[in-house]
Amino acid sequence: MSELLTYLHGSELVAGFQRACGLFPKEATYQTSTPDHLRENGSVLTRDSDGSDYRQRHNAQLQNGTISAQDNNFNYKYKVNGCNGCGVKHTEPAQYVVRNQLFYFLFLVSAALGSEVFYISFLPCIHWNLDPFLCRRLVNVWAVVMYIGQVMKDVLKLPRPLAPPVVKLEKRVDAEYGMPSTHAMAATAIAFTLLLSAQERVQFQFEVGLVLAVVVSALVGLSRLYTGMHSALDVICGFLISGLLVGMSYPFWTTFDDLQLNSLFSPVIAVVLPLFLCYTYPELDHYSTTRGDTTIILGVSAGCSVGYWVNQRLGQTFEPKGPLPVALPPLTSAGLLRGVARFVVGLGMLVLTRQTIRWASLRIVCWARGESPSDVNARRKKDIEVPYKFSTYTAIGLVNSILVNRVFLLLQLL
Repeated sequence: MSELLTYLHGSELVAGFQRACGLFPKEATYQTSTPDHLRENGSVLTRDSDGSDYRQRHNAQLQNGTISAQDNNFNYKYKVNGCNGCGVKHTEPAQYVVRNQLFYFLFLVSAALGSEVFYISFLPCIHWNLDPFLCRRLVNVWAVVMYIGQVMKDVLKLPRPLAPPVVKLEKRVDAEYGMPSTHAMAATAIAFTLLLSAQERVQFQFEVGLVLAVVVSALVGLSRLYTGMHSALDVICGFLISGLLVGMSYPFWTTFDDLQLNSLFSPVIAVVLPLFLCYTYPELDHYSTTRGDTTIILGVSAGCSVGYWVNQRLGQTFEPKGPLPVALPPLTSAGLLRGVARFVVGLGMLVLTRQTIRWASLRIVCWARGESPSDVNARRKKDIEVPYKFSTYTAIGLVNSILVNRVFLLLQLL
């Protein structure tokens, strides 16, 4: 079993998948601190994202200041100079060759389904154009699954695939740990939560929805291998953990809906609990984007939860009327244009909210802490990052759930 787990977590499996899909590395140039990094046993000493050392064993030779290494029939070159203990640094952008444009486009689009841009557009679009109930369900499950996944990464501290031999197409989250893949977790949770919840609200063919949920989840998971950001084990565990969480929580979704909408304590718990979880997020010995991303997700969840509670109190939930599940209206050009208009107006309001509140909250928090808002290191401190990101995305959740539909009424878009 241990051999199987090692194989599934290995970088060579990821590199092999990339090559099978037509993604190949070109000459990669690395910079090491001293020529002493070339050992007599043919190992190159490098440094992981968490600062720990590991050895890449190759058939390596030092010649003219360059370490030439060969691994599985692919050649890599490591440039050596005299920097003082700088570890391993890329001296030029990663280079790669794409020999299958279809897979390249397919997997990059699939990878985008787990990004902030997708969340801030798809989830609200469900609220504006289909059913606020479904958006509320999706946000609740998404927040729980993502929080657990992000915490597991920083507790387990398992590294991402090594480059080389893997080609890495993303850089922003490379300092994060790999296990589990939160892209795979989010895609599985959103796809199957939508499938299970929509059957209560909308008439559709369940088998078609099931196939779509499986295909979307699989594409997002495979995209993490293609982009070189996760091992096969990371992705498999992401699928399994997310499926387990959805399955275990499914019987309690209706009870939670009732408490979320009708309990007098709901808005307080919806804000205090996520904020507490953000401040008690596991500490690392280096900066990672996981805490900030988790704060964003929990902030959105808090704002939406309070907003839906307010709508319930005001008696205007904007949910479909009549017996459920309702039949989907026929797709007409007028209906399509109205839907596009709602999306553009709604997204514009969210972007404006994000830019305004982010600008103001960052400056207020930095002023209170005696820091400059232009200082990148200051913005990464917990007592600055958490409050300004949480307030920004809580505001986005409130605007999405309370204000946007009322603007649609004024503009006669509903």
